[in-house]
Amino acid sequence: MADLSQLRPRIEALELKRSTLVSLLDNPDLGTLHVDVTQAIEELDDLIEEFKRTFEF
Repeated sequence: MADLSQLRPRIEALELKRSTLVSLLDNPDLGTLHVDVTQAIEELDDLIEEFKRTFEF
């Protein structure tokens, strides 16, 4: 299992990549994928929040 020092950069990278998903929501041609992108953002937010709560990040 990875230790906290290995997980921290990965979580930080996910936080940075979240903005890419948010920018997709501005695309008018997204169609039904809008729902999937919204769900991905919500799940990513939940994951990051749980990580921070668990490891007091």
